[in-house]
Amino acid sequence: MDLTMNTIDIVVSDIDAAIAFYRRLGLEFTVDSAYPDHAGCDLPGGLHLMLDTEAFRAPTLPGWTKPSGGARNFLAFQAAAPAGVDAKYAELTEAGYTGVKEPWDAFWGMRYATVLDPDGNGIDLYAPLSAS
Repeated sequence: MDLTMNTIDIVVSDIDAAIAFYRRLGLEFTVDSAYPDHAGCDLPGGLHLMLDTEAFRAPTLPGWTKPSGGARNFLAFQAAAPAGVDAKYAELTEAGYTGVKEPWDAFWGMRYATVLDPDGNGIDLYAPLSAS
């Protein structure tokens, strides 16, 4: 049996806050009219990103509790140029989101920064340094 990974599901505390955050990164979610605690966004390459509230997801996972101790997942968003990393990091942190690592020139040849979404998931912002 062949499996295809085509969906990522992020469990969130507040779906409206999560949608507002990801909208700043260029993603547009559609809330399911039958299930207002569930939203989806189609990504390039056939990948689908879902947001489900804790209340929506918990019944499907008996014994589930909210993770603690820091981000376990990271989504990476590529900017067209290094200056875009700096600009998006500034925009997000000025809007009140938590910056974890300010933009820096990583040893692997990229401008890199990390912020947290409203639920503490890591969001990496990056661009190749050669794009400057």
